Amino acid sequence: MNHGLIAAMTEAGETAESLAAQTGVDPKTAQRWVSRGRIPRPVARSRVAAILGKDVRDLWPDVLKRREPSWFRQWVDVEREALGLRWFELAWVPGLLQTEAYARATLEMESLTSEEVDAFASARIERQSILHRSRPPLLVAVMDETVLRRPASAKDDGTLMRVQCEHILACAELPCVRVHVVPLGTPMHPGLGGPFIMAELPDGTRAAHIDAQVRAQIIEDREEVATLEGRWSRIVGEALPRAQSLNLIREAAASWT
Repeated sequence: MNHGLIAAMTEAGETAESLAAQTGVDPKTAQRWVSRGRIPRPVARSRVAAILGKDVRDLWPDVLKRREPSWFRQWVDVEREALGLRWFELAWVPGLLQTEAYARATLEMESLTSEEVDAFASARIERQSILHRSRPPLLVAVMDETVLRRPASAKDDGTLMRVQCEHILACAELPCVRVHVVPLGTPMHPGLGGPFIMAELPDGTRAAHIDAQVRAQIIEDREEVATLEGRWSRIVGEALPRAQSLNLIREAAASWT
């Protein structure tokens, strides 16, 4: 029995049947989550946690122990504490906005075992639960338009990218999410130097994450963070306003059909 899940359901006034209806699964499947301790798929886990107002790790603590890569764990801890996140991506959809299929596609091109792909993709999806907390961080995501135009896989007939674009639009409806796009015709700008994330923490400090080819780096030096903040301001200045960005994403989604 999953006693943590049962307690959370009781507190929220939910049943296996009501969770099934809200997550789009068969009621028998939802009942197995409770009575037999079955673990839902990552997307369903995040939805259940959001419905119950809990963190995924509160409901399934044993299975979800540190499945992200070891080199990334420190940043995941920062991410969970953050009051705000500013994220620029040049080549990928930001991880907090990825579908499971897109996440797997980004991992399958690496030299990873199928078990590692499963674990890392699940961990990436689980991170998205922070956007559904009662007090989520404010996420401002800026991405280059090439992110929306590049196929995620040679095997994709367009469905994967269409669903991914639609997922970004759905995420953008959350009160805590703002999405902007730097259009293709934009001349050279500071974002071409590479992606980065900046986090604002409860104690007023800021930290940044830079991902390179061979390793990631967390930056806490004030001067270096300030440099990234300056670059962020210039990148945002090149991005389309929110409404125009969402229209561009809708157009990109339609182009993949």
